Amino acid sequence: MTINQTDTVRDVTIAMPEATGIFEKLGIDYCCGGNRTLAEASRLAKVPIEEVMGLLAGTAQIEQGKTLTDWQPESLTALTTFIVDQHHQFTRNELTRLPPIMKKVCAVHGANHPELLRLQELFHHLNEDLTTHLLKEEQVLFPWIGKMEEALNSGKPVPPPFFKTVRNPVRTMMAEHETVGDLLREMRQVTTDYCVPSDGCFSFQTLYQGLAALESDLHQHIHLENNLLFPRAIEMENSAEPAAQNIADSGCEHHCFSQ
Repeated sequence: MTINQTDTVRDVTIAMPEATGIFEKLGIDYCCGGNRTLAEASRLAKVPIEEVMGLLAGTAQIEQGKTLTDWQPESLTALTTFIVDQHHQFTRNELTRLPPIMKKVCAVHGANHPELLRLQELFHHLNEDLTTHLLKEEQVLFPWIGKMEEALNSGKPVPPPFFKTVRNPVRTMMAEHETVGDLLREMRQVTTDYCVPSDGCFSFQTLYQGLAALESDLHQHIHLENNLLFPRAIEMENSAEPAAQNIADSGCEHHCFSQ
């Protein structure tokens, strides 16, 4: 693709999936900030746009001919399955593995590094938010997207969801993604980009490496949902039979996703 500074980050990552690695390295928000232009995103990340454009052009040449995962032609069911199997599972594993390490590091180093206590507080909020968030996706939103896709593929009317329209839970999920993004940014700030201090032990290093890896995976995770899954789900709902859409629009609104 020909990349321009006015292209959105989302459009670039969809056309060139390997661009997410560049954005991750440069600190450019490609998950919650996908609607920003490359120029705006680069300015916010305090990275020269010329550097971004050069890296994107170079990567496009290097990756040419390689087989990369392009989710655009894949089914939404396949995408949600991948998100759950790869990203949800990884997140749950880390949310279970890291708290004992965090507790140990805070007990040993908290007196000399008070930033650890703030980090522990932020991680606790992140853990709570993500635990509920993943369940809402797995138990309600993702299954309904699958049912909608199955109905449309078989030529049947789409049954109206109890949440009225898919735009409602999508709006809530994206707002929760913003909260997660804010927590991740503050965690990175209080740890000075996860830089282990000179007196940091092996557990200290393990904790920071684990948190950095969790952050990177969550960026990819949220990117797949915000920039690919959710827009396609809304587009699919809009293409549903008018009768089914009218029924959905006439239903009462529920707020389970805001709990």
